[in-house]
Amino acid sequence: MEFSEFYEFLNTVAGYNDLLHLIDEPKSRKLYFLMTHMLEVNKSMNLTAIKEERAIVVRHFLDSLTVAAFLPENATILDVGCGAGFPCLPLGICRPDLRITALDSTEKRIAYVRDTAKSLEIAHFTAIAARAEELAHDVTYRERFDAVTARAVAALPALAELSLPFVRKGGHFIAMKAKKGEEELNAAQGAIEKLGGTVRAMHALALTDGSDTDERVLIDIEKTATTPHTLPRAWGRILKKPL
Repeated sequence: MEFSEFYEFLNTVAGYNDLLHLIDEPKSRKLYFLMTHMLEVNKSMNLTAIKEERAIVVRHFLDSLTVAAFLPENATILDVGCGAGFPCLPLGICRPDLRITALDSTEKRIAYVRDTAKSLEIAHFTAIAARAEELAHDVTYRERFDAVTARAVAALPALAELSLPFVRKGGHFIAMKAKKGEEELNAAQGAIEKLGGTVRAMHALALTDGSDTDERVLIDIEKTATTPHTLPRAWGRILKKPL
């Protein structure tokens, strides 16, 4: 796909999804670079199972940008389990005011995300290879972020335990979920309360390319109390006995 075709398709589907205001031509060129670079690296490194270019635009780029409207201007953001850089890289391109930290436990993926952010000249971008349940006990990161995002990482009870300890009081954890997000929220209510969170909103979205539509849910959880110092627990205990 040449840039002209990419640009036309990106603008069309961004218009369908009320995201056009985030994307101008310079940002579109950076998203185009991100797509072509990711696909090239993907030949030797497992970054994404989605290889069709139009699907990448919708299911990676636009999906990542659905959270943008819920992030305050100039906010400090932690992306837990960033994987191949979603949502952190599209957010860094389209919301340059944000100060983003990308976190993943896989060093190779973090090296890719770090190098790609540098190539894209994304300012205020840091990438860390660490386990969330361990880093959350480091005072440098614990309860330091205005917002934490997480996309397709784990079921919400476990994901809340990994993410909420990083959020400052008054900040927000926004879980990016598929259509079963409401079911996960029902199972996670007790965990969220124990972690110091209060559910503020659940935003149902319909992500479309003009023909097919995927349902999405953004779960907005405010940090209203300090997380107990014993949380999060080791990953094995989180899985074995959810809060």
